[in-house]
Amino acid sequence: MGDITYEAAYGDVLGDGDPIDDAGVYDTTEGRVYTVTGGDWDSVLAPEEGHHERVVVNMGPQHPSTHGVLRLILEMEGEVITEARAAIGYLHTGIEKNLEYRTWVQAVPYVTRMDYLAPLANEAGYCLAVEKALGIVDKVPPRAQLMRVITLELNRMGSHLVALATGGFEMGALTAMTNGFRDREITLDLLEMITGLRMNHAYIRPGGVAQDMPENGIREIRAAMDKLDRQLDGVPKLLVDNGIWKDRTVGIGYLDLAGCMALGVTGPVLRSAGLPYDIRKSEPYFGYDQFDFEIPTETTADVYGRFLVRLRELDESKKIIRQALDLLEKTPGPVMIEDKKIGWPSQLAIGGDGMGNSLDHIRHIMGESMEALIHHFKLVTEGFHVPAGQAYSFIEAPRGALGVHIVSDGANRPYRVHFRDPSFNNLQAVAAMCEGGQVADVIGAVASIDPVMGGVDR
Repeated sequence: MGDITYEAAYGDVLGDGDPIDDAGVYDTTEGRVYTVTGGDWDSVLAPEEGHHERVVVNMGPQHPSTHGVLRLILEMEGEVITEARAAIGYLHTGIEKNLEYRTWVQAVPYVTRMDYLAPLANEAGYCLAVEKALGIVDKVPPRAQLMRVITLELNRMGSHLVALATGGFEMGALTAMTNGFRDREITLDLLEMITGLRMNHAYIRPGGVAQDMPENGIREIRAAMDKLDRQLDGVPKLLVDNGIWKDRTVGIGYLDLAGCMALGVTGPVLRSAGLPYDIRKSEPYFGYDQFDFEIPTETTADVYGRFLVRLRELDESKKIIRQALDLLEKTPGPVMIEDKKIGWPSQLAIGGDGMGNSLDHIRHIMGESMEALIHHFKLVTEGFHVPAGQAYSFIEAPRGALGVHIVSDGANRPYRVHFRDPSFNNLQAVAAMCEGGQVADVIGAVASIDPVMGGVDR
């Protein structure tokens, strides 16, 4: 339908310039009431030749396919997107500001809740920045670094499986959704076994990790990787050569390498444009340089290419986990830095009441050493102090480059913390991906970015 005036649709029956049918006008004690009556469609005037009507549609912030409370403002001519804008801020939590009122260790349970599908990546980026500011990066025990790698790669697999499952669901591939979430449960069970929680773990701490690998943990993880080998050969890989899936993804949401570089896009979106950039390779951290793995890339720069990249990254994560388990068996030792002024007690025990300190540590601080009790009390309540200065860390999160900039004034809590969340930067690509395409393709384009609004708004 083109430009249609109110008068054309309803008529100016009163003759006074007011397009209201006088048959629908009556007075009440509250004032005059108008009832607007419409006409038949065939009586509506046709639009002028060459003129088209543009419609503005709000998609979200409460829409099942916007990956959270993301609002997309779409201007359309017919079903073609002429302008697409992303509106954010509906999930603002003020986490970065809250960190200024918490000790350096108390900040970990906050940052883990930003990108809630990659909680361990948030923790890793933050703790690495704190360790740089403390000058203890090289003092973190090797076993703790291996535990970090294992949990990070399990988290990457779980995050990618959610991306594949929700993307399939939003475009009608329900079997991909059910099986994707089924396989993700395996990774969540393993993370719960290691950290005590399925999500928001607060497991990675400055100086190491909260606790060591549980008994039989290595065997359980190996069995789970073997199980995933079999299950991932089915769904979502069933979509790789599916004609309907290709119709909805090939050539859709196109963003080439130049566009990615201009917008600061990283992660699977960048690698689908052909650039094998991964911080685990370019600037290794946590000992990633000792593992043999590839950086999957595609050259299609579309939704289908991003789908393939994430699928292949699942296999690479399994490869890294298996190598890390082999090294873990040969690497005894603590999982927390030896410096007692920084490292919280990490010999935790899981008892009937859940997670808690080991009985040996409780016996020591409660019955053997008053000094140890005082020190433990101060470490928990006051925390350690970080020398004045600033530090920046950069890690490869499931959605791309996660940067953390911390500033210390020498106190026991941050002066300022700022995160460069990949979802925030990647969302800038919505306009480039969607404008000129069909409204139905917006779903696939946003799903291929895989934004998490907790990380965007934080």
